[in-house]
Amino acid sequence: MSYTVLARKYRPQKFSEVIGQEHVTRTLQNALEQGRTAHGYIFSGHRGIGKTTVARILAAALNCRSSDKPVAEPCGVCESCTEIRAGNAVDVIEIDAATNRGIDEIRELREAARYRPARDRFKIYILDEAHQITDAAFNALLKTLEEPPDHIVFMLATTQPEDIPQTIRSRCQHFSFRAVKFDDIVGQLRDLVGRENIEADDDALALLAEAGDGSMRDALSILDQAIASSSGRLTADSVRNLVGAAPAHILEEVMGAIARSASDEVLRQVDHLISEGHSPTHFARQMVRFLRNATVAKIASKDSSLLQISSEERERVERVAALFGEEDLTRHLQIMLRTHGELGYKQEQRFHLELGLLKMAHAQRLLPIEQLLSDVAVSSQVSGPGAAAPRTPSRPSIVPSVSSAAPARNQVSPFAADSARKGTPRQDSSADPILGGGPRSLSSGNPPARVVMGATAPANLSESAAELHISSQPESPLELQAEPAPQIVPSQSAPFVSVAPTEKLQSAVLQALSDGNQRILVSMLEAGEWSVEGNEVVIKVAESQTVVDMSLGPDARRLAIASASGILGRAVKLKIVPSATVAPTEGKRNGTTSGANGTKIGGRGRAEQDAVVRRLQEKFGAEIRTVIDYKEKR
Repeated sequence: MSYTVLARKYRPQKFSEVIGQEHVTRTLQNALEQGRTAHGYIFSGHRGIGKTTVARILAAALNCRSSDKPVAEPCGVCESCTEIRAGNAVDVIEIDAATNRGIDEIRELREAARYRPARDRFKIYILDEAHQITDAAFNALLKTLEEPPDHIVFMLATTQPEDIPQTIRSRCQHFSFRAVKFDDIVGQLRDLVGRENIEADDDALALLAEAGDGSMRDALSILDQAIASSSGRLTADSVRNLVGAAPAHILEEVMGAIARSASDEVLRQVDHLISEGHSPTHFARQMVRFLRNATVAKIASKDSSLLQISSEERERVERVAALFGEEDLTRHLQIMLRTHGELGYKQEQRFHLELGLLKMAHAQRLLPIEQLLSDVAVSSQVSGPGAAAPRTPSRPSIVPSVSSAAPARNQVSPFAADSARKGTPRQDSSADPILGGGPRSLSSGNPPARVVMGATAPANLSESAAELHISSQPESPLELQAEPAPQIVPSQSAPFVSVAPTEKLQSAVLQALSDGNQRILVSMLEAGEWSVEGNEVVIKVAESQTVVDMSLGPDARRLAIASASGILGRAVKLKIVPSATVAPTEGKRNGTTSGANGTKIGGRGRAEQDAVVRRLQEKFGAEIRTVIDYKEKR
């Protein structure tokens, strides 16, 4: 007699023998006991997890001859049960829908369904890979599936239930099968090797279960292969060599080299693996799984139930997790996931694998954006006797140092500036809670240079109406000393008085925008009316909302807010009022452009004199073709 593979030899014959699908078997058994069986079922889920097996068991339970009605558990000894188990039952027809998928085959099925079963209670059709049936064939089956004869039961097994039309799914009971748990697969493998009188290490069974990837049939197929290739005992190394996986210690060594940023060692490990015949794609897949497990071990500890690996592998991922932070592991996992996806369609797989690993090694030198912003915010610290030593960052900072000879600048937290830009200003940590952001004078020695995020408009506090200094030995952030110069403290009811003149604010902001190559916006704002109202810098311009939106991008807004916040010494918002009536300047009267003799100029004349249009003509050599004057239309 020919050899029968383990997946077929130990196929479950009863509901109680099915592992990992208790939610399905329990529901079906209860329906059989209560006599509430349906005429159509859809079994969907991962490959090799028991869909067709459960369909056969259900067919045996419906036609079991040990009782005069369907039973909750087939006996397995009657003629109906044995014939169904052997696959030659007359009234249980299994159809491969991948090959019998056309409308002609479904018409034949529909015609045959009209006749009563030859011997059993029900005529049962099991359609495997049912998602491959064409739409026309499904439409031909629709009426029969909705109102079949009393003796007909349809069972559709599929791995892609979303491809089955909703009209079919709504007429059947849908059971979604789950991937078999890691521990369940290991337990089943241990039981089977015991029946086969084969010695196997626990680590070898764990590797087989991991290679099965939630599929019991895949794990049994690999077990068959491992038994044939072993010399009497299954070991982890033999299973690893069989499935083509890289040795487990190699993964740990590669991550250790990445932690040390040893790029040369990483390349040597890749060369060693490639020379031994390992697939770059398979190694990348191993790295993805390993990094995922290391991340889980870092977050939820090595004993977490989220880790479906052996005890030896748990120790290994714990050691790797100790080398990195949670953010680093997440970044490495993202890089390797992208690399694994690219290897599927790239030609030079080795080069892309090496590039992905080198990215992980260089990622150790990257600074988190939060740390970078924090370093900028506190880059200006007190220098002098008794002052605290500046904090040394844990990683090399890429923020350039500011010379002490440079002019002092106002420091505005980038977080406060960003909040002000978004319309939710908050009190900056550097602001005085007592004065409420108003003008203040603090005694100091030599104030250190300060950096403003996006600082393109230098501002020296000595030029302002009130100088801001920090005491050389401050004991607390609230310890403020007044200078002999008169101090202006506005009352809570009085409106806020700007520290810097409006002209200086306008000049600084326009200079910042000009340095940022926002020349068109500079031309538009230069002719506007500037004012400071509370925590808002209001600019009234004559241009329309469309022109403002086109000129004021996110970068330009960020530059303007940072510069204005640096001049005013607090976080402010920027508000541009379009289509406003701007005070007349030379060539303009009440928003209407006039010529030298005072005569009004039409829409084309205003367009020709517009600063933005002139700039476009100079920059791109543009010419005015058509002018639509909406003012004249109104």
